[in-house]
Amino acid sequence: MSSFYGFTSYGGRETEGWFERTVPTPGPSELVIAVRAVGVNPVDHKIRNGATANPEATPDFPLVLGVEASGVVVGIGSDVDGFAEGDPVLGKTAPEHGSYAEHAVLLAEDTTQKPPQLSFVDAAALPVAGGTAWDVLDKLGVCDGETLLINGVGGGVGVVAAQLARNHGVAVFGIGSESKRSLTESLDATLVPYDGGNVVEQVRALLPDGVDAVFDAVGGAPMREVAVLVADPSRIVSIVDPGVAELGGSFLVASSMGVPAVAGMVAEGKVDPKVLQTYPFGEAAQALRAVESGHVLGKIVIDLEQTTQG
Repeated sequence: MSSFYGFTSYGGRETEGWFERTVPTPGPSELVIAVRAVGVNPVDHKIRNGATANPEATPDFPLVLGVEASGVVVGIGSDVDGFAEGDPVLGKTAPEHGSYAEHAVLLAEDTTQKPPQLSFVDAAALPVAGGTAWDVLDKLGVCDGETLLINGVGGGVGVVAAQLARNHGVAVFGIGSESKRSLTESLDATLVPYDGGNVVEQVRALLPDGVDAVFDAVGGAPMREVAVLVADPSRIVSIVDPGVAELGGSFLVASSMGVPAVAGMVAEGKVDPKVLQTYPFGEAAQALRAVESGHVLGKIVIDLEQTTQG
């Protein structure tokens, strides 16, 4: 049997609990891994809330929480090439599967071989944040000598995007709370504190002509507020608010295309995913509560090799 942390219906945290199941069998285009670490993301509680649910589908509850993990391959779908049992990997879960589990089902096309120098904990932080950051910068096309404003710099995607941009000679400015100053500056980025006054005025004081591109990870009114800072609205990309299209920007649904490259950069020490807090598997609920609070610095990972403190 294999344990997982999941939920029994769409709703709040009261639907969550621990469950047992047999070890999953991979279907076509799938891999099964023995999980070593799990990345925790805001989308996890949104899925539990039902925000992403298909109204025409009838889920087979309980469902497993989570969308990304690292681990060792223990099962391979009949049509999957390029992987062998025992391979250390990182990837996104297959539809209707999750990652807060001792065994997880990954989509082969969204799975990457883990470089030997990369820890399982850091690897688990990359399938979502690494792939998203890569796609955002590719869409924005920022290059040496340009300026990038990241709205929501302190989260998992923001910290990777800031480093990828910096590595390409881009000057990065990040909007976040004053509590994120140390983290932001560790990325060689300049913090624009939203609790320090009008953010547009603060950016204008630093850059009178505004910025070349905006990456939004917040949405809503804060996104619309900073949109005036870029001359070309097509160089605004949001990963949370489809309403960006009304401003002339793009809403991005990320792929896994850039994950191998980002994993390689982390292994080489060129990018740090900033996993600033880990939880043992038995404290999966506490890990999700921390992310659900909206006040996380960097990335939170559930480490299945970490012992619960008694």
